Parts: sequence; C-alpha cells; structure tokens
Amino acid sequence: MPTSLRDAWADLLLGATCVGCARPGRLLCRPCESALPRAARQAWPSPTPPGLVPPFAAGPYEGTVQQLVLGLKEHRLLALRRPLGSLLGAAVGAALTAVDGPVALVPVPSRPSSVRQRALDATYDVTAVAARDLRAAGMDVTAVRLLRTRPGLRDQAGLTATDRVANLAGSMTCPAGGLVQLARRLPRARVVICDDVITTGATAREAQRALQCVGLEVLAVAAVAATRRRLGRGPECISGKSSRPALGPSGAGV
Repeated sequence: MPTSLRDAWADLLLGATCVGCARPGRLLCRPCESALPRAARQAWPSPTPPGLVPPFAAGPYEGTVQQLVLGLKEHRLLALRRPLGSLLGAAVGAALTAVDGPVALVPVPSRPSSVRQRALDATYDVTAVAARDLRAAGMDVTAVRLLRTRPGLRDQAGLTATDRVANLAGSMTCPAGGLVQLARRLPRARVVICDDVITTGATAREAQRALQCVGLEVLAVAAVAATRRRLGRGPECISGKSSRPALGPSGAGV
C-alpha cells in the first residue's frame, strides 16, 4: 500500500495527525521528519553553571522538536521515542567525536511521582533508543540508570533560574547498587548525561555533581534540544577555539 494511502487509512482508524504540521496520518510526517536536525552543536547556557562539562544539543527547543518532546512527555505518544532517540543520538555522537572506550549514557532522573502518573520514564526510554541506534553504528555505549532524585524535589516548570538552582541543590544521588551494576557491565566506563532539553543547565550540573561525587568521569551533557538562551559564552567560545557554533535565543526544559 502506498505511504499516502497507508497514512490516510491510519488517520481514518486512529485519528492520527503529525505533531509538527497537523497533517493527517502519522504522528511525524515524512516532510517534518526529514526537516529535523541531523547534526548536533554545543549549547552553552548563559550564564553557564560553574564547572559544567560541555553540553550538546541537536537543535533549538522550538517548532517540531518542541512538539516531539511535549508529545511524548505530556501526551504519551510512545511512537515519538524513535525520532527523539535519533536526535539525542546525534548529540551523543557529537559529544563523543574523539572518545574511545565504553561510555554509559545516564539519563537525568524523573521524579517518581511523575513516572507513576504518566506510566512513562520518557528520558530513560529516549536514552535507550539513542544507545541502541549508536551501538548499531558501532559505538560502545549503553543506557544505564544511575541517578535517583531525593524526596522534596519540586517540578521545575515555571521556576526562575535562581529557584531552579535552589530546588536542585543536592537533589540527586547515585546509589551504590547502580554503581556495582555499572562496574560489572561496563568496567572503566565514562559517562555522558542525557536529557530532553537544556535550559539553564542547573539540572545537568546537579546530575554531574552527583556522578562525580561517586568517582565517575563525566565527559559531556547530551540533549535533544536547547532553549535559545545562548549567547556564545561557553568556555570554548570565549577562547575562540569552538568548531561548533553555539545555539542561539527560546523555550523550556532542564
């Protein structure tokens, strides 16, 4: 059956429409999918949290990319895990351009209450898809749950940058059980932190702190998207050595 007829049939039966352009038939139509970013760039928050490892994102948090993130997290459109995983995989690939050896892709943890409410751990699921795709391309990466949130963490939505930092301070931990499993599965592995959206960098920095506190080497942060709060003020941009342009000013997220 031709793609156009198959999509029309899916829309008739399921009422599916593209999250990017509302075209009937698929959650992500082929034109919108083909227009997604194919390469990732550094995405330094401005201001950058002190000590943050290099952050990479596949594109700005707007348009179809934003709708993909919201479609999975807010509306549980599970088929969107595949394109989101491809975008995250591009960010991980950019972060690991000159890295050899095993790497653990560690998702930023969701609050347990959010996972129960949505019956979905979106960040881990997208990270797992990215890891699978990258392994198929020959990269030695594995998605590993290492981080947990402490009780009392508030939802970040609507918080100011200052409130986000205060809310996240000391909010993540890396239990010993996860470290034992990591040592068995990926001895001497280094870590890339994975998330959906980079906004202020506070969440990524807290995840980095928790992992480094237990002796893990954190190489980078990789995200599907970054909000347009970028002024090109990251460490490499200041020194003039950056080979990737910083993402430029919009959005919501980490």
